[in-house]
Amino acid sequence: MPTHKYKVTLTKSKLIQNLLSKQSQMEEEDIEYAVKCVLSHMINALSEGRRIEIRGFGSMNLHHRPRRLSRNPKTGEPVYVPEKFMPHFKPGNELRIRVNNSKKD
Repeated sequence: MPTHKYKVTLTKSKLIQNLLSKQSQMEEEDIEYAVKCVLSHMINALSEGRRIEIRGFGSMNLHHRPRRLSRNPKTGEPVYVPEKFMPHFKPGNELRIRVNNSKKD
């Protein structure tokens, strides 16, 4: 049965602080700018329909969800849900192996 002892949220500000603690020669503003630039480039690439691949970490692309008929949970009436594109993350081999090995402990 899975445990929740590994459930820790890494926010953007925590990521910046972690990087700052490991790269003490850098200014916080520089690290913050670098993180924001990376995330911005990733968002722009996905919004333009491009694929992102970070070797050892994983890849992200868009999955198309076609328009579908659903039901309003309150009234039960049929409702059409419009088509949409959803980001999809596929972990790389190194990430998958490290995560699985860490869960065995």
